Amino acid sequence: MTASRSDGLPTPADLQADFRARGYVTGEALSTALRLVVALQKPLLLEGPAGVGKTEAAKTLAGVLGTRLIRLQCYEGLDAQAALYEWNYARQLLHLRAAEVGGARVDDDELYGERFLMARPLLQAICEDVSPVLLIDEVDRADDAFEAFLFELLAEWQITVPELGTISARTRPHVILTSNRSRELSDALRRRCLYHWVEYPSARQELEIVHARLPGVNAALARQVTDAVHALRQLPLGKPPGVAETLDWAAALLSLHRDHLDAPSIEATLGAVLKLREDQLLAAPTLRGVAAQTPGQD
Repeated sequence: MTASRSDGLPTPADLQADFRARGYVTGEALSTALRLVVALQKPLLLEGPAGVGKTEAAKTLAGVLGTRLIRLQCYEGLDAQAALYEWNYARQLLHLRAAEVGGARVDDDELYGERFLMARPLLQAICEDVSPVLLIDEVDRADDAFEAFLFELLAEWQITVPELGTISARTRPHVILTSNRSRELSDALRRRCLYHWVEYPSARQELEIVHARLPGVNAALARQVTDAVHALRQLPLGKPPGVAETLDWAAALLSLHRDHLDAPSIEATLGAVLKLREDQLLAAPTLRGVAAQTPGQD
């Protein structure tokens, strides 16, 4: 992490530089929002289309801060128990059987002790000695009940395990929540968070990302790939390509030793950038235009 101001925290410019050094090109607004996560100890909700780098921002922040990333991947049906902790029932059963063989008595305090407790991401996050980055990914996939539990946890930063009592956070995690806006989140959750909308990068920024992540790619190919991806995003695709697809496409072409986009290259590598057959068919005229503009094509 680069030098910081008198409060001991990196400035937005520091974060921009540190993120760029790790291949993540970000603007001032996002770097400021990430600094406030650390300075104010408030969660940050990142919303935006899939593939714009929301998850990667949390990963990169953990790297910049030199701390652990703890990720909770949300899904439909996720409940508080699965996100907090579970008891290792198989190990408890083995312990009981071993005790029976040895003629020993096992009481509940022993059976429900910490050695049989399996911490899940939320419990792991409050048990760290150094503030981790807690990534609550795609929170919009979870249901309203989990969301209600979550904003209570974010306010108190303590967890009650009935058999063990209340466990309070040793240090407060740096919390990043992401949402693709597949459903609307509650006002209560939004009020507890800072907020930033993450848009697709500009063509210039995406070109910088390609060069930062794939230093071996030549300038002409990188420009063609980013221009082609931006043209594809103007189409009504079912799954528009994100930054990850841009990088995958450029990496695929690089691995095939292609130095420009032409019709055979596009056909051979299209699966790296468009993941639906319907999208590939819809994009065919646009991609033919890309191939036709390639220098040296007939």
